[in-house]
Amino acid sequence: MSDEMASETEIIALMVGKASPFGPPGRRSAIAKAPVDGPLEVGPEGFLIDEQADRKNHGGPEKAVHHYPLDHHAAWRAELGTEAPHLGRPGAFGENIATLGLTEADVCIGDVFRAGSALLQVAQGRQPCWKLNHRFAVPDMARRVQTSGRTGWYYRVLEPGRIAPGDRLALTARPHPDWTLARILHVLYHDTMNRTALAEMAGLPALAEGWRSLARRRLERGAVEDWSARLGG
Repeated sequence: MSDEMASETEIIALMVGKASPFGPPGRRSAIAKAPVDGPLEVGPEGFLIDEQADRKNHGGPEKAVHHYPLDHHAAWRAELGTEAPHLGRPGAFGENIATLGLTEADVCIGDVFRAGSALLQVAQGRQPCWKLNHRFAVPDMARRVQTSGRTGWYYRVLEPGRIAPGDRLALTARPHPDWTLARILHVLYHDTMNRTALAEMAGLPALAEGWRSLARRRLERGAVEDWSARLGG
């Protein structure tokens, strides 16, 4: 990770969307987000004109803004083929922010970024769900995203403000330099019962409480939670 890469990156696109019918009958989602041309107001719950259909599992202060790297699209094309829907354009994964030059290997839990006049903090990675299977017409897409570590991440909003396409995403603080998102994801999905790492995760103050609780539950139960409903629907 270079200092230049970590310190400042251009926001290539901002996306928002409205909840609409999606997937099986009776289900709804706002995963189909579209780019905007001008600045957007962002507050503790995310962009003011953005929506989430499933407020239990999406949105809220610890998942206010979703960031997905455009860097990953080449790998997805190589894996899924050039005809896979939505690949190659911002918003494909339902994200709000798209950039180049910043991935899970470069971003740490608790990183604070100035974006326009807003201040954002990395709170957690994305736990992919079954909606990605329908979005890309790939039955195991959610599991592929999870296994690959190409998940993207969520910010909490420390200071509300306005963000526009073309603004710089500038790193201002890094309280947990040893805890990249790539490391967190490796523990969650691969080295799943590393008790030392789980204990450290449970004590990370900048990590979203939901993920800290997950680490504590694994330690208490000595077992990994069931992913089948989340990944398969």
